Amino acid sequence: MILNYIWVGFFLIAFVVALIKLIVLQDMEVFPKMLQSTFDMAKTGFEISIGLTGVMSLWLGLMKIGERGGMVAILSRLVGPFFSRLFPEVPRNHPAIGSIIMNFSANMLGLDNAATPLGLKAMKELQDLNADSDTASNAQIMFLVLNTSGLTVIPLSIIADRATLGSANPTSIFIPTLIATFCSTLAGLIYVAIKQKINLFDRVVLGYLLGLSAVVWSAVLYFSSLSPEQLQQQSTLATSIIIITIIILFIILGLTKKIPLFETFVDGAKEGFNTSIKIIPFLIAMLVGIGLFRTSGTLTYITDGIAWIFTQLNVNTDFVGALPVAFMKPLSAQAARGMMIELAKTTPGGVDSFVSNLASIFRGCAETTFYILAVYFGSVNVRKTRYAVSGGLIADVAGVIAAIFVGYMFFH
Repeated sequence: MILNYIWVGFFLIAFVVALIKLIVLQDMEVFPKMLQSTFDMAKTGFEISIGLTGVMSLWLGLMKIGERGGMVAILSRLVGPFFSRLFPEVPRNHPAIGSIIMNFSANMLGLDNAATPLGLKAMKELQDLNADSDTASNAQIMFLVLNTSGLTVIPLSIIADRATLGSANPTSIFIPTLIATFCSTLAGLIYVAIKQKINLFDRVVLGYLLGLSAVVWSAVLYFSSLSPEQLQQQSTLATSIIIITIIILFIILGLTKKIPLFETFVDGAKEGFNTSIKIIPFLIAMLVGIGLFRTSGTLTYITDGIAWIFTQLNVNTDFVGALPVAFMKPLSAQAARGMMIELAKTTPGGVDSFVSNLASIFRGCAETTFYILAVYFGSVNVRKTRYAVSGGLIADVAGVIAAIFVGYMFFH
């Protein structure tokens, strides 16, 4: 239901703002731009869905081999105690556990193409346990909020874009982004745990959280000791080795279980194809609304208003120039990327300026919350999302606030 209000809100707010611009500012281009945006976003939504078909088919085919080969049981033993407390509705050896773990792992490595099909598979498996198929379950909300919090250890795509833009140190945003995204994930987890009455001070939960914190900070310490060239080379190498190793491990497990690997892969791939086609209407609907909201100029007015408020409070407003990326990231990853690149090209000081560095951190510290909500819940026909939107946005806001603090700490 909340997605319905948000979607309609995008249209109505965009229309009112555009109408005011036409009447008051005599802006004759605003409505033609909005019309063109609807066509462009509809095309983009279709292209994303079709482009996702191959990746979905590949990963769900491999996951099917992993499931039948016993990978879920192995993963369940590793994190079963922790997940049994975060997802009490999900049986310990249920296939959803394996998909959730693989999705989180892909997100942490910045592998969007791999994370999405695994996330959609996890959502479908959680839907099989959902007593009310029209309403999001506690497990689905916990999974989605943690997913939208966007914990990323290696922001490869952001580093690559900064390098292409000519940054003198494209990896300088690595540690700030890791800190900000960790704060985002922690905020989302705490919010949902409070709503679902999950005890975060349970010895097992606390132990896993402290262990994860230790892993994150160990990664910070290690990667911060590398030169920019070494960091990019080693992170790319590590990611490639991990993914290829997982694929080979799945195949080996399938061989040991003597399952028909090719037929099993095809069964999973068919599921991936069907899921990709199913999400097209939901994705197009959300992207068209987002496109109208952006091209109407609403986002610019919001940014200017925030700058005015902080100016009146005598607070440094240097961070405001990067806020469009923070606003766009929950709506569209490509829009946030485009905004970050635009700022890098137009801001005085270029890609290594404070605003550009902060924009890079904003892009990496959160996820595309509304995109994920529309696609993930749309794929299983869940209409009543309960507090999933508020949880995802709380995580996003926490990440943005943390990003501002670490941005000033590292770059100002």
